[in-house]
Amino acid sequence: MDKGKAPIDYQNAVITIKGLTKSFDDQHVLRGIDVELYQGENLVVLGRSGTGKSVLIKIISGLLKADEGHVEVLGKDINKIADRELQELRIRIGFSFQNSALYDSMTVRKNLEFPLVRNRRNITRKEIDIAVETVLDAVGLGKTINQMPAELSGGQRKRIGIARTLILNPEIMLYDEPTAGLDPITCIEINELINEVQQRYKTSSIIITHDMTCAKSTGDRIAMLLDGQFQRQGSFEEVFKTNDERVKPFFDYNFIQ
Repeated sequence: MDKGKAPIDYQNAVITIKGLTKSFDDQHVLRGIDVELYQGENLVVLGRSGTGKSVLIKIISGLLKADEGHVEVLGKDINKIADRELQELRIRIGFSFQNSALYDSMTVRKNLEFPLVRNRRNITRKEIDIAVETVLDAVGLGKTINQMPAELSGGQRKRIGIARTLILNPEIMLYDEPTAGLDPITCIEINELINEVQQRYKTSSIIITHDMTCAKSTGDRIAMLLDGQFQRQGSFEEVFKTNDERVKPFFDYNFIQ
């Protein structure tokens, strides 16, 4: 279950968040988030459904605006950069959606080609073919290149969704519930893939989940989101070495025999 360690540069934060708040009408979701993501690190954000985990990564990627606080991504202040600069920054951030977000009318090849053609106007046909084959090899699905999304299993669609994100060589990966809706064996495969991506592409990642096996398998560090704040941070063992009744049920449900 333990992941192979990739080198982490604890002197280099690729994401820095301080005092982040976000509310929707009278619902206060994030109440003062402070966290850093370091170069080469997999940071798992754990929490119950509806606690603001997905809101957090949407703010990081500029899809939502924070109410208050400082959010710096790859040296850029998300709240202060112009729209064009934000679009350029998003190319450096890979977003793996919970539902894979594939285009049903396109083959796997066309799904993977789409972000390349859209963002790199002068790319050649040969460069596109090499890039597609490379990411399909990285996720172990080279034979699916001419298939439609409807012909793929849930786990295969997850993998292709990750491949489409990797094709632009992102520096940061944001995974939103990567194992949601998958059977246990496929979950293990996705967890292994997340670790392989970290090591092969040298990515720094935030992994949003409430899947404890995913957290234990992929996380270099765990951050527990409770009551709108990160109440506990550290290794998996450090976070769950507690009698806090808000934390213990996560562990007990998954690991107590």
